[in-house]
Amino acid sequence: MLKRHTLIAAASLCLLAVTPAIGQTAASTPVNPMVGGAPMYADKTIVANAANSKDHKTLVAAVQAAGLVETLQGPGPFTVFAPTDAAFAKLPAGTVEMLVKPENKAKLTKILTCHVVAANALSPAIAKMIADDKGTHPVKTVGGCVLQAKMMGDKITLTDENGNVATVTIADVRQSNGVIHVIDTVLLPKG
Repeated sequence: MLKRHTLIAAASLCLLAVTPAIGQTAASTPVNPMVGGAPMYADKTIVANAANSKDHKTLVAAVQAAGLVETLQGPGPFTVFAPTDAAFAKLPAGTVEMLVKPENKAKLTKILTCHVVAANALSPAIAKMIADDKGTHPVKTVGGCVLQAKMMGDKITLTDENGNVATVTIADVRQSNGVIHVIDTVLLPKG
């Protein structure tokens, strides 16, 4: 079970690197959208694409430290809400360095897997679920976290169990094993 959670966390990190703007629909998303200065190829896995994004170096390093690379290279499907390096930089000083230490692997895995959903959820489907649920849709992650999805204008936001709010800045970056939505804030598990 831990290995699956670790892989999911890795996928979350990779998703950040490959998602296009949230306002774009699946039909308007370029075939190989640019994320972090690199094209994201629909025939490559979440991990393969994220590794090329200059905006997701922290996520990729965290996925590697958590041992989730193999999982996120698996068949999926995964939806990864991928925080950027700037999102990780908003955490208190020293947090990332502490989390990637081997003795904190379980905590890092939990955080990363709270960014991964075991489904292929494109933004139009998420927006419909939000509308069907009258403005807020609960999203259960593979890490056991429940995020609250809402619309803020034409953007999707996710609120974690601590009240932290992430906005999807690039949506619907298709991968061979799922989809990535880039977010601007790291989502954290309760406690």
